[in-house]
Amino acid sequence: MNFTTLNARSGFLLIIFLTLFISCSTVTPEKYFQIAVLNSNLFAGFAGSAQLRELESPSVKLGSDNESTETMKRMEILEFKTKAIEESYGDLKKLKKTDDNKEMIEASKNLYEFILPVYKSEYVKLAEMYDNNAPKEQIESLAASISSKYHPRFKELYDELIKAGKQYAGKHSIKVNWGNL
Repeated sequence: MNFTTLNARSGFLLIIFLTLFISCSTVTPEKYFQIAVLNSNLFAGFAGSAQLRELESPSVKLGSDNESTETMKRMEILEFKTKAIEESYGDLKKLKKTDDNKEMIEASKNLYEFILPVYKSEYVKLAEMYDNNAPKEQIESLAASISSKYHPRFKELYDELIKAGKQYAGKHSIKVNWGNL
């Protein structure tokens, strides 16, 4: 084997490697859609009755003895939810904006930026009230305040995201069951 053949083979292998590397690092339209639109399922029930039910009837977790179960504190539930939302938001912020996906990504960012402060403030207060066995009237009052203060704008932002998501999915032939949206 001579030097020219070796260089040709090395160059060919380098081109194949770079092509594979580039194709593996490219984010597909489906992935953009998943991160920007489908991850918004994390907000299901925000400022509404579903979020309240989640706090009223907390999940159980495995006890420290690994045999029994114990009811989760509301703050634990809220911390898990907030962490998942922040991680999802981090993934969203890493996406490269293009003319094709800009509207969808911006609509998603607007929604995250609207709900995160509410989870970190009013929902923390509500979770603490539940965990500290505050009077039912106080809990209901704060829950009603959260709903009336935030639900209308949440609905607007969510509808904008779904509209942008539908357009993007249509352009890229992404099959989505929108249910009754």
